[in-house]
Amino acid sequence: MELRGTKINFLGDSITEGYGASSIDRVYWKLLADNDGVIARGYGIGGTRIARQRVPSPEPRWDLNFPGRVGDMDPDADVIVVFGGTNDYGHGDAPLGRMTDRTEDTFYGALHCLYQKLLARYPEAEIVIMTPIHYAMEHQNVNGLGVRNVGCLGDYVRIIREVAAYYALPVLDLYTLSGIQPAEEGLMYRYTVDGLHPNDDGHARIYRLLRNFLIAL
Repeated sequence: MELRGTKINFLGDSITEGYGASSIDRVYWKLLADNDGVIARGYGIGGTRIARQRVPSPEPRWDLNFPGRVGDMDPDADVIVVFGGTNDYGHGDAPLGRMTDRTEDTFYGALHCLYQKLLARYPEAEIVIMTPIHYAMEHQNVNGLGVRNVGCLGDYVRIIREVAAYYALPVLDLYTLSGIQPAEEGLMYRYTVDGLHPNDDGHARIYRLLRNFLIAL
């Protein structure tokens, strides 16, 4: 793929919004714009999840789930990059569900709804999925609401890959490839500000991986 002049919409959460970076210019998608000539449009909203929640969140903006925001993005994109799922694990209450689900009320079903909506709105675009990166507290298996999860973060990553494969969508597996593992003390503040959100160096790693991934498509 030729990057220069390519219009890319980035649908995401607080990482895409830029939390943790020293400025918006250091966020992974803005690096693509500044270094590679991409026409990059960021649609990151902190705290948001892919699945619809059963109980309203203490922060209403967290409930702006990914499928419901597809229609808010510019319609002329050549590429859509989806980067989410961490908050579904971290402070979501939707069950994982099953591969056969087709509603936004489970994680499986919400992914199906999201990918179907993207394919319908952007039939000529390349849709790229990025998995969550590691989270320092992921192995506690207790989410931000103090509720024991039905799965670990790795389960959410596995489901993202499984549903993307069903639609034959390319996946950049940051959980496996990013080199960001903040559970290790020496890596936490090397690449993140808090064990989750990438700092400038973390965003630079995501940028390089995504850039090479896109070029190879």
